[in-house]
Amino acid sequence: MNSNKISKKAFYIFKNVIDQYHILNTVDQTFKNPFSAKTFDHLLYRKNWIDTVQWHYEDLIRDPNIEPKKGMELKRKIDASNQDRTDMVEFIDSYFLNKYKDVKVLENAEVNSESPAWAIDRLSILALKIYHMEEETSRNDASKRHKTDCKFKLDVLLEQKTDLSNAIDSLLDQISKGQKYMKVYKQMKMYNDSELNPVLYKGSK
Repeated sequence: MNSNKISKKAFYIFKNVIDQYHILNTVDQTFKNPFSAKTFDHLLYRKNWIDTVQWHYEDLIRDPNIEPKKGMELKRKIDASNQDRTDMVEFIDSYFLNKYKDVKVLENAEVNSESPAWAIDRLSILALKIYHMEEETSRNDASKRHKTDCKFKLDVLLEQKTDLSNAIDSLLDQISKGQKYMKVYKQMKMYNDSELNPVLYKGSK
């Protein structure tokens, strides 16, 4: 896979995931990954599925009439989803670390402030924004002003997609040539860790 095609492939897979989710359009549906395990496509598909389900969790939890028990259940699902999201980003970065492990890093090479996988994470979320903003531009019960405003926002999102895609491809190209190198920091989230969150470790005593 050439680095200059990764953003295009990623967005194509993200779009397919989002379309597949909206056939049933429910957070309770069964997840099926059409790609073989341990492949890059498998990681991308799983990554965006997590983001897509969480997008709709976030919609549901903002229902002003939600029952407190249901709201707490959703909050815990969102927390678990956030952990899954972080884990998938780290899996994707591991893929890139392995892919470019034999590249000779140039003496003047610099580390990028954002890893490739976190940039791809932003592209995944952007794919969801584009899908749902496009929906708003043609909503039957929406006003003309609403549709016009959303069309403007959609144009901005599409411009952002172009810029972000170019940035991802440029970064990977530079890494492949040794002009930049990857330095990945584990997120080390503390709130889910029973040894790091004081509410959890004090409550277990």
